Amino acid sequence: MRHLMSPMDFSVEELDRLLSLAIDIEQNPKKFAHACDGKKLATCFYEPSTRTRLSFEAAMLNLGGSVLGFSSADSSSAAKGESVSDTIRVISCYADICAMRHPKEGAPLVASLKSTIPVINAGDGGHQHPTQTLTDLLTIRSLKGHLGDLTIGLCGDLKFGRTVHSLIHALIRYPNIRFVLISPEELRVPSYIREDVLDKNHIPYREVERLEDAMADLDILYMTRVQKERFFNEEDYVRMKDFYILDKAKMTLAKKDMLVLHPLPRVNEISVEVDDDPRAAYFKQAQYGVYVRMALILTLLEVEVC
Repeated sequence: MRHLMSPMDFSVEELDRLLSLAIDIEQNPKKFAHACDGKKLATCFYEPSTRTRLSFEAAMLNLGGSVLGFSSADSSSAAKGESVSDTIRVISCYADICAMRHPKEGAPLVASLKSTIPVINAGDGGHQHPTQTLTDLLTIRSLKGHLGDLTIGLCGDLKFGRTVHSLIHALIRYPNIRFVLISPEELRVPSYIREDVLDKNHIPYREVERLEDAMADLDILYMTRVQKERFFNEEDYVRMKDFYILDKAKMTLAKKDMLVLHPLPRVNEISVEVDDDPRAAYFKQAQYGVYVRMALILTLLEVEVC
């Protein structure tokens, strides 16, 4: 039995197989329509989510399975003080696989240690968001045709952004990856990412504050929102929330084949006028999230479809 806590839980070869399976699912949906008949997915979401929770549910339903779970801590026994360890022991009696989101870093890992079913980390605090990373990798591979030899700009909240941290960990394993880290001083990539991941692995990167200074060099621009829920006070959030706004004027500085990605939800960091630009791939990205989660469910449940 395997769990998914981090993108690093899969080797590059395993990731490639997973992404190839997701592409097969996209191209041949009927082939997989009954792959999980009789199987149940539990979605245990201790904090709000739209895309991640619903895409997991859509993924299992598309595979012919069923879904149960809760969408907030208030609607679970956590409100009564039940521990994550006890919750997963109970959920293991009801479901075949579990996707868990939790505001505390490491909570899904704790659950996996007590679980008798596969547990998927669907986001833990500001730490990791591995299934979003799988979605990002599938989007890049599908639209660019490869995952190496790319200059990737990461823009916005690089300090608390778990999607950014997970994506950096995953991409450094591919050849000729370069990063441009675009953020204000207060939201820079944490030192442990910079030193223990980028520097240690000799990954080329530069840090800039102005988005305009990076646009011309990028193959991928990964925008993120400034996350209000990660700030300790309202004043700091208000000061930071409009620091970056991608608009048509900035898009004129970019390559003709650059892709704009965003894990969503967006607030106002991407102007709606960019949505019609053929380089805006963030809604396609959300669709790819269903395919990759279908592939992950099949992989962890060890379901093979001929």
